[in-house]
Amino acid sequence: MRPVCVIGLGLIGGSVLRAAHAAGRAVWGFTDGAADVSAAESAGYEITASVDDALAKAVAEDAIVVLAVPLPAIGQILARVTAIAPECLLTDVVSVKGPVVSSVRKLAPAARFAGGHPMAGAAESGWAAGSASLFDKAAWVITVEPDTSVDTWRIMAELALDCGAHVVPTTADEHDAAVARVSHLPHVLAAVLAATGADGGPLAMALAAGSFTDGTRVAGARLDLILAMCEGNRAELLAAVDEALGKLGAARGALASTGSLRATIHSGNLGRATLTEHRRRPRTSAMIDLTSPDALEALRILGERGGRVLSIAGDIAQVDVPEAQP
Repeated sequence: MRPVCVIGLGLIGGSVLRAAHAAGRAVWGFTDGAADVSAAESAGYEITASVDDALAKAVAEDAIVVLAVPLPAIGQILARVTAIAPECLLTDVVSVKGPVVSSVRKLAPAARFAGGHPMAGAAESGWAAGSASLFDKAAWVITVEPDTSVDTWRIMAELALDCGAHVVPTTADEHDAAVARVSHLPHVLAAVLAATGADGGPLAMALAAGSFTDGTRVAGARLDLILAMCEGNRAELLAAVDEALGKLGAARGALASTGSLRATIHSGNLGRATLTEHRRRPRTSAMIDLTSPDALEALRILGERGGRVLSIAGDIAQVDVPEAQP
């Protein structure tokens, strides 16, 4: 199995290191956090003294390099990739894909790259918050762009599968538009909800129960990580915020004029039911031949339809897709 080098050992990077190791892969990594270095080494993992050392070892062993640093640090790390390991196998776990794809094309054009984003996490951060099981049954995006090599895509998809996830193929642009709605907007709404609730004072905090706690969970994540994620997807998030503001404005108008929130609550009920129905809908199995000239487009369409890659054997990807509604 191909070795894995992880740059950045926070919640996601640390979990990739653990999960890849649990799958039987040789692993090592680098982080500049002294506490995380100590904890990872105490757990028996090899942590190199520098980014350059980690990358040099990756070159020697033709390892997958996983960038698990915040978006603002990507450019700095890619400069070292170009200097030390310009043609390495490269992926990332950053929650915004467009800026990463652009940075790789500009700063590390020779890298064998396919972007990634595991849809898993926790309110806590750092090495101590991670686990080898974080990605079990989670969706893990591996990007398919016109210039993506199918062989490179397969290598990154196999890593995600080894870590316990299923793979959702999509383009960077399609990914960023989708996560603006289901990942980044929730962080903004959670922040507004948490601040509004706190403004109610001690009595409001004493009465806060499940709906408030659940709705504000992600507001407790690290501020710098939330900002990097949301601000890094500015254009798509603006569109999602505008849509949400339109719905809130309609709710306010109805409440002020008629006293009824029926339309708003009903549409939200339908939205939640859509999620539940998608997860329960029967799925049809199929196969994608990765040697086909149309393999990348077939993968992209699979992701667009809510499908996923479950396994890869040789040149065949075993996939499934939700059945169409009658």
